[in-house]
Amino acid sequence: MPLLSSPVTVVPAAESAVAVAHFAARLAFETDVSDVAAALATGAPDVVVVDTRGVQGWSQGHVAGAVHLPTDEIAARAAEVVPEGATVVTYCWGPGCNGATRAALEFARLGHPVKEMLGGFEYWAREGLPVETSEGISRRVPDPLTVPVSGVSCAC
Repeated sequence: MPLLSSPVTVVPAAESAVAVAHFAARLAFETDVSDVAAALATGAPDVVVVDTRGVQGWSQGHVAGAVHLPTDEIAARAAEVVPEGATVVTYCWGPGCNGATRAALEFARLGHPVKEMLGGFEYWAREGLPVETSEGISRRVPDPLTVPVSGVSCAC
């Protein structure tokens, strides 16, 4: 008896070599909030996290340890913010916003190694990671839909 096709397999999965190239390329362009948090926690000197939102967004709260460089200022100010050879990690509001993608493109045009932080500020805050405002640093209760409530890494 033939197997019935499912919505998952109507279009067959890519061959292994093609899949390896695709997923390796994605990891070359993207990182996630957990990995960024780990880099910031260790003080990784080779990573600069850049909040690309405007002043209102930055003031409302931002990744603790990030620098503020709105996209329209990148060409003029990148040299003063990013040490030579450092990998830039861009973020904006969240997955529904492509501001971090536009900013990453600007950094790439300037010759900087760059990655986009998946989930943006939304997932940073939802996972209970440190958020900085003018009042200091705080953490939200982790959202159980984004991270184990124990606060332990998802180990993925």
